[in-house]
Amino acid sequence: MFRNLIVLLLIAIPFNVHAMTAEEIMKKSQAAFLYPGKDFKARIMMKLISKGGQERIRELTMLRKNYGEPGGDQKYFIYFFQPADVRDMTFMVYKYPKKDDDRWLFVPALNMVKRIAAQDKRSSFVGSDFTYEDVSGRDIEDDGHEVIKEEKIGDKDCYALKSTPKAADVDYGYKLSWIDKAGFLPLKEEYYDRRGELYKVFSADEIKEVKGFPTITKRSMKNLQSGHRTETTFTKTDYNIGIEDSLFSERFLKQPPKKWTE
Repeated sequence: MFRNLIVLLLIAIPFNVHAMTAEEIMKKSQAAFLYPGKDFKARIMMKLISKGGQERIRELTMLRKNYGEPGGDQKYFIYFFQPADVRDMTFMVYKYPKKDDDRWLFVPALNMVKRIAAQDKRSSFVGSDFTYEDVSGRDIEDDGHEVIKEEKIGDKDCYALKSTPKAADVDYGYKLSWIDKAGFLPLKEEYYDRRGELYKVFSADEIKEVKGFPTITKRSMKNLQSGHRTETTFTKTDYNIGIEDSLFSERFLKQPPKKWTE
């Protein structure tokens, strides 16, 4: 009788056979945030807002193509429309797993293609509060990850993770991320400096479904120490449009084809 009762209890009580590790959660988040579709295109409006409320606008087109499975190689191509001082400027990334990405910037005023060194990946991206690395993503293996709790952001259940850089070549001591349990998009990120003080916050402000892919169409990054913030809006978003490999070349950095940039 007692043995039968134990069996019934084991059947009735739900339990998680395999709780996801922090690394598995981060891989799913990276796939949802940085790798959906075979390729991607969007028109992006970046609003740079000073502590005093003064605004500057950056308008650009971003294209991205995947090579292999999520977490594998990618290529990015970005073309700037405004303001006038960056018009026709282009930025290209060859992203690789487990090694430094290759990054190039074409500066039309100098008619020069500049290679961006690996140590500059945490530098500001064209004056915004996002870094070059924020644009194309950070390798999961560069940090140690741990799940610290589970809680809600708004009405969404999230995993809260702590990510600590393994090397000292970054501008923060650790990062907290809130990952949506349903779609695995990052809804919020907090960056803490080496003294443990919060200094930068990322938030996903709007999510829309595009061709079946949940997409963060409005996002912001705020520097709490300087009071400066950057708000970005994605429009004309599209996936699986057949971006050609030839786009990702130094030739098109200098003369980007309008069929892809407009």
